[in-house]
Amino acid sequence: MPLNDTPPRLKAPPGTTDTHMHIYDSRYPTAGTAAFTPPDALVPAYLKVRARLGIERTVVVQPSTYGIDNRCTLEAVAALGPSARGVVVVDRSVSDAELERMTRLGVRGIRFHMMEGGALPWDILETMAARVGNFGWHVQLQLDGRTLPDHEALLKRLPGTLVVDHVGKFMEPVPVDHPAFRVLLKLAESGRTYVKLSAPYNWSKSGPPNYSDVGRLATALKKAAPERMLWATNWPHPMPNTPIPDDAWVLDMMLEWIPDEAERNKAFADNPARLYGF
Repeated sequence: MPLNDTPPRLKAPPGTTDTHMHIYDSRYPTAGTAAFTPPDALVPAYLKVRARLGIERTVVVQPSTYGIDNRCTLEAVAALGPSARGVVVVDRSVSDAELERMTRLGVRGIRFHMMEGGALPWDILETMAARVGNFGWHVQLQLDGRTLPDHEALLKRLPGTLVVDHVGKFMEPVPVDHPAFRVLLKLAESGRTYVKLSAPYNWSKSGPPNYSDVGRLATALKKAAPERMLWATNWPHPMPNTPIPDDAWVLDMMLEWIPDEAERNKAFADNPARLYGF
């Protein structure tokens, strides 16, 4: 993946946290449920991105590539040390002893990837949310945001905290008054749901450099719930047949999405520190 040395325009504030990135390592087998297998993207390469952007803390998210085999993610969390946390994928077979072990290693969430390649079904979400909540974990959810009305009742009754990936990931971008986006707004306004401002290239139709169709939604979310916004790189940008953005742009886009410095600092540092316990 390309690494441009040009620094970003935006200087990251102290405590800047990348709340969503992945490590890929071909030493680990691809799960049978996986939609694709990205090339290797290892910790040393990510550390160069961290240094370039001024990132101080990282949340390593289990990619769908490895299903419920979390070894690659846990190894990365260990390599990054105290400045890292993890989000893993576990099913009902996981023991409480294993959940406790993962918590000690820095895990703070369970991921439900409800799109192609995901390993967990909807019907265990509520049960698993309650189980992992006993260890202080949250639920991280990726879905096609257009389906949010179908799951609104379930998501509202989940115990604990919910984190929604990639500005809701509406696979056909919607206007801010769309019923599905209104569900996301209500969840964020409830105070129990965080939203990651990341990866607009995954679903934007307006495209670079501004991804304005996604940016409008991000701006509305920030206005409604600035205390629940999270910034992330989504490095190494695992999206087949999609141009890989320059990592500096991933930081600089926040100048447009959140022009106010104090509100930006919440998304970069304050909010993730609260959620992940840094």
